[in-house]
Parts: sequence; C-alpha cells; structure tokens
Amino acid sequence: MLSRIRERAKAHEQEIIDLRRHFHMNPELSWKEVETTKKVVAILEKLGYTIVKKGFGGTECGVIADLKPGKGATCVALRADMDALPLQEENDVPYKSKNDGVMHACGHDAHTAMLLGAAMVLKDMEAEIPGNVRLIFQPAEEHGLKPGAKAMIEEGALDGVSAIAGIHVWSLTETGKIVYRSGPFMAAADGFELTIRGKGGHGSAPELCHDPIIPAAQIVNAIQTIVTREVCPRETAVISLGKFQSNSNAFNIIPETVFMNGTVRTFNPKVQDHIEDAMNRIVTAHCAAARCTAELKYIRFIPATINDPAMTSLLTGAATELFGDASLVETELIMGSEDYSFFLQKIPGTYFNLGTRNVAKGTDKSHHSPVFDLDEDALPAGVALMSAFAWKFLSSAC
Repeated sequence: MLSRIRERAKAHEQEIIDLRRHFHMNPELSWKEVETTKKVVAILEKLGYTIVKKGFGGTECGVIADLKPGKGATCVALRADMDALPLQEENDVPYKSKNDGVMHACGHDAHTAMLLGAAMVLKDMEAEIPGNVRLIFQPAEEHGLKPGAKAMIEEGALDGVSAIAGIHVWSLTETGKIVYRSGPFMAAADGFELTIRGKGGHGSAPELCHDPIIPAAQIVNAIQTIVTREVCPRETAVISLGKFQSNSNAFNIIPETVFMNGTVRTFNPKVQDHIEDAMNRIVTAHCAAARCTAELKYIRFIPATINDPAMTSLLTGAATELFGDASLVETELIMGSEDYSFFLQKIPGTYFNLGTRNVAKGTDKSHHSPVFDLDEDALPAGVALMSAFAWKFLSSAC
C-alpha cells in the first residue's frame, strides 16, 4: 500500500508544485488568509471532501474538511498552516510574491500545497481507507498573541479526532530527509515586558534621582543566573533580551523609566514556572534596592511541542517503508516554537520536519529570511508521508 501511496504522490507532483507557487505568489498575513482559504475550499470541494467548517477566530480564515469513506468511525487529522510573514521578498524567481511587504518566508505555502496533495492521494485511494481523515488548514501560526491552532481547537477542529500529524519544511537539512524526535521537539515560547520607574533628573546630580538604569542593568545580568544557577544543568532553557530602552535620548539626563522585553524558551513546565517566579523575585529585589518600582508582565504564548512516542514510531515506520532507514534524521531539541503544540496537548500526534536544503539551488537560506526558498523536489515525499501516516494509523486503529 505504501508503495502505491508514494507512486500517487509522485503522480501529483506538478500539481503540488503549481499550488505551492500559487500560494507563494499570493501570500497573506496571519488572520488575513481569506483568498488562500477560498482557494483551498474550492480544491477540496472539487475533490469531493465535506467542508466541516470555514472561518475561525471571528474571521473568514481557515478550513477543516473530512473524507469519510464509510468504513469506520475512527478519524485521523493532518494539519498545515497557511500564513505568511511581513517581509519584502528579495528572490528573483518567476513565482515571487506579488503582495508588497508580504512573503512566504517560512514554507507555509509548501505546507498548504502538500496537504492538498495528500488530499488528492487519499481521495485516489478512498475505497481502501479504513476510517476517516480530517484535513486542518490553519491560519495564524505566526501570530503569538492569537494563535490559529488554539482558536481552531476551541471551535471544534479536533472533535472526534483520535490522532494528528503535522509537517514543516526545514532548510537546515538535506532535501528529502525526514527530521523527527520522540517526546520534546520544540520549545515553549514565553515573552516578558518589564517597565522600571524611578525619578529622573540631571546627570550631574544623581543623588537627587532614583536612577532606573542601574537596577535595569543589574537585572539584565541577574536573570541569566536563573539558567546558570537555578535550573538543573540537565534541563534546557534560555532567556534572551530583545529590547532595552529608556525614555530619554539625551546624554546628560537620568531617565524616569526604562523598558525592556525578551523571550524565554523551555521544554519542562516546572522549569517554565520556576523561571517566571525567579524573574519576579529578581526584579522586585533589585528595584527595591534602587528605590524604583517595576511592572513585569510574563506572557505564555506557545507551549512546548511534545511528540507522542507511539505516533512518532508510526511515522518513522512509514518513512522507513517509503524511503528507507537512510531518510531518517533524529534531531536535537529545537529552541523555536510552534503552535501545533496546542493540538498535541489534546490528542496523541507527532510533528516532523522535511528537509529542503539544496546548496546548488540556493535553498539553504534561513527561515524568516527575505531570500528564503525551498527545494520543490522534496514536496512529493512530504505528501506521501502525510498520506502514509493517515493510512497506517487508521489501519492499526480500525
């Protein structure tokens, strides 16, 4: 069966590439994927899928669709994200973005195309699928404050679903390689905003001021000791500062306020809790000593992506059958985050990366770069593996 799936994915290769290029030329930002959604719906309806729901989060963006061959109640889901990034594309390619200042610089155009390719393959083999398949085309993966996965779950995307798989192209790994990891895969993404208020004045008379820069500078160093001295060395965590700014631009003025922000990445919820508590403790102590006040906002955006071991084993088994053991690459922990983690908090599933790095083609550039591109030769492999995961899960469950 898996060899037939591979053959069907290859047969749809040009359609998949054409779709990827269409989405690349017509990128839309998070929660604005209206035309992308319309295109996806039109293709799914033509294929004969049932549109379960269109539009999430109070928008017209996102769609879930079902294939129900009528051979069992068990349902497996496959997910792709659809949103682009606020970047001006610098690539000189025929499929360059036509939307000024918006670009598919992370590969979500390929994810959408590959899931539509899987929809074609699964429809081709509908008579032999021993269960139901749900396709989740998700908006707003890049929107940390209003993640699309969370909104879709709240509006029923996983109702009746027993397992899920998701894919992401990966420019760090050779084209066609399958990057996997059982258990913790990608980090939780938290953010913090800190405002320190003191008493400003002239730089020549610091004794008349409560200088907020002093505790701010001390806090920059002190919060790093949370990781080095309070988190077990066997755990993984990082605290990075993104901004440090006072409300004064003059060289001879002690400011009234200092603002800073940054990100925290962890995998263990207990470590996550400890870092938040420790940051509050450190900020309070340093500001009190400097006669300043502080307001710390600690924001939990995205939980850690934790792959289910059984679902990951099912995926790697499918990859081995399709492409051989040499296709698999077990990755180290990835400190980036992915709102697919919300799906994994609800049902068993796995998330994997598909290598698209080809130096000769120039597809070795970083994600979220204005020169990011991907090797389209990898796309049929992604289609085949997503389709094979669905078939193998349903075959084992039904």
